[in-house]
Amino acid sequence: MSLFVQQEQTINSFTDSGSWVVLSPIEQSIKQKIEAVGKPLKDWDIQINYGIKTGFNDAFIINEESRAEILSNCLTEEERKRTAELIRPILRGRDIKRYGYNWAGLYLIATFPSRHYNIDDYPALKSFLLSFGVERLEQTGKKHVVNGEVIKARKKTNNKWFETQDSISYWDLFFQPHICWKAVGRNLTFALVEGGTFLTAPASFISAGKYNYYILAMLCSKVSKYFIYQNSDTTGAGDIMLNIQSLIKFPIPIPTDSQNDSISVLCKSQMQCDNDNIQTKIDDLIFELYGFDSSEISLITSV
Repeated sequence: MSLFVQQEQTINSFTDSGSWVVLSPIEQSIKQKIEAVGKPLKDWDIQINYGIKTGFNDAFIINEESRAEILSNCLTEEERKRTAELIRPILRGRDIKRYGYNWAGLYLIATFPSRHYNIDDYPALKSFLLSFGVERLEQTGKKHVVNGEVIKARKKTNNKWFETQDSISYWDLFFQPHICWKAVGRNLTFALVEGGTFLTAPASFISAGKYNYYILAMLCSKVSKYFIYQNSDTTGAGDIMLNIQSLIKFPIPIPTDSQNDSISVLCKSQMQCDNDNIQTKIDDLIFELYGFDSSEISLITSV
């Protein structure tokens, strides 16, 4: 044992007052370069938010058949149009893949409290929701006995029975392209989703404007995988728990316009056809941004 300790020992100065972690010299070098060159996502001028919590997905997340039924029960074309506006495509964490996603044909009844809808303007939708029982939909946290069955209402909030559990004051960001990722998984998956497609919690999303493709490429890179695996909690089964608090620590270099354009073009190509050669080009540009040498790259790519 003493021989092993002598062979594997590493020297750490612990000269500052911040938190510390024991790393090998090459791991320390990688960490220092990432932190020196990159800017944590929390300090970027971007929006990062959680997906939507309905409090009762059985009622608020519906399939194509239920959507068609609701719309067919609308009495006028005006009611049908405004009701269709409230029923939006939605992704779950499991639908998100690397650089893309597989939509499962599901929709969200997007009655966000922050929008202050009047449910009486949507009679067909109101009837559909009430079919689940107002006792189950109300947001009081109370228990009711209905036909001998104990029914628990959604958790107590100030929201109305037909509204989602969370206010979702950032609803308008869903109408812009946004980067989504699932919160728990063995493999890291990030995808850029077009505007108008919503997302369920605990999956989260980033709205980064002109940097969407650049940040997506960064998050799908080998550097990202290395950093996230080193700095995120895991479940007992070994899955990564990638919440917002974990991801915003990732230091990403602010690019020049030229760097942003170069990586964005490659990212768009990779989204169209998942290609190892394109990914290698992306990773090589990112290694260059951080200034990694060959030995550091070898360690990063071994993860």
